Amino acid sequence: MNFEQAINIVLAHEGGFSDNSADPGNWTGGKPGVGRLLGTRHGISAAAYPDVDIPRLTIEQAAALYRRDYWDRLRLDEIPAALRLHVFDAAVNSGTAAAARWLQLAVGANPDGIIGPATLAAAQAADPARAVCRMVAARLLLLAGNANFATFGRGWVRRVAANLQGS
Repeated sequence: MNFEQAINIVLAHEGGFSDNSADPGNWTGGKPGVGRLLGTRHGISAAAYPDVDIPRLTIEQAAALYRRDYWDRLRLDEIPAALRLHVFDAAVNSGTAAAARWLQLAVGANPDGIIGPATLAAAQAADPARAVCRMVAARLLLLAGNANFATFGRGWVRRVAANLQGS
């Protein structure tokens, strides 16, 4: 899977504009009621990008942010193709450090949250199917323990399951 394929899947998960006041990502302060409620468009949130004009954000602008701040930061062109969508989507949904740690746990690397040479070597040496299963399991366990699971959990679980079908 390459970036163009993965971004299309992630953008389909993320949808258009949302300004749900219960979603911490929609607030510039990262918590409901903290900062300004600017919302999320194409998955780009006010919490992560408080200086971006979220309501007017184009798909092309969102894709450029995803490429720079998620795909490239996690060095996803250097890990096995079978893992790319899962790491990328986890990063978009839960942050790059969490996604990196889940990948590292899945491939037996030190879970420091930073993709470096040791993680890349472990990912290349790992059984891709087993690594995907381990990563997805770790992600689902964390999501199930999230305080917002009652509100957003059904969508998160569907998203992870859809990625398994699309990977």
